[in-house]
Amino acid sequence: MASAAEELFVRAPAPPPVRLAPAGLLTWPMAATFALLASTPLWLGAIGLYQYLALEIVIWMLFALGYNLLLGHAGLPSFGHGAYFGVGAYGFGLAQKLVAAFISHRRGIYYALLTIAFGQVFWFVAIKWHSVTGGEDGLLNLKRLPADFGFASLSLASNEALFYFAFAVFVLVVIGLWRLVHSPFGRILHAVKQNEMRAAFVGHNVWLYKWLAFVISAAIAGLAGALFAMAQQSAYPNVMSLHNSGFVVMMVLIGGGLVSFWGPVIGAAFFILARDLLGAYTETWLLWYGLLFMAMVLFRPEGIAGIWQSVVGRAR
Repeated sequence: MASAAEELFVRAPAPPPVRLAPAGLLTWPMAATFALLASTPLWLGAIGLYQYLALEIVIWMLFALGYNLLLGHAGLPSFGHGAYFGVGAYGFGLAQKLVAAFISHRRGIYYALLTIAFGQVFWFVAIKWHSVTGGEDGLLNLKRLPADFGFASLSLASNEALFYFAFAVFVLVVIGLWRLVHSPFGRILHAVKQNEMRAAFVGHNVWLYKWLAFVISAAIAGLAGALFAMAQQSAYPNVMSLHNSGFVVMMVLIGGGLVSFWGPVIGAAFFILARDLLGAYTETWLLWYGLLFMAMVLFRPEGIAGIWQSVVGRAR
């Protein structure tokens, strides 16, 4: 007999499905997003912001896009994804494979609880293994080494240079993820999300697809974490903490990752800008953001992207 927690999880109303547009190599929202981000050095300073902010936004967009492969496309709620962000920052890029192989047999509330457990294990190791990770102080004074491609070397010393490097990575990941979620693999992930049992009955290896989704998602999180360590020139245990994992969940949900591919991008930009702009006026910015998040989840769970889709739909 299912536990009360599992019954509550199963009976919760399912979110609306992600809308899959035709899978062209470059769509107009993609081109507009790339153009807007690429032009930030030209206008960011004029509105009182700084280039590092654009760099951080791109990194968190990467993190949120990777996370949304699990939550928005496969329906797997991970609440410990900061671990893989931190794993990337500390350089342990292959650690996610062991965890994915272990937890992909679980589903529902048990899957979510295991992701929390593994996230806290990585955080605890980062705190206690002082000789390797630096403990609570982390790894400090990391150098931004040049990106050496053999035929050319690109200096990443300035925030602007690192931004364009991170932006190039972002472009490649966006195009790759866009193709992935519109491929047969992505269709099967949506089938697993809608009804795992039916997907298994029609012959799909559900465990394998869940495992692959987790590995890809964690790899992108690790890539974002590595870029974050380059940006901060340090790696510290707090990036693995539960609240850091919670931030990416909030970004995806408030942006509308459950209904749109672009939800995580919108949510990451919204979160970082709210943090800096609200934080300039009050130290309790996270309280106000949390209240906004609660209101969004209760009254408009489709997020900002879903609201936009509704407005455009009514206009048409």
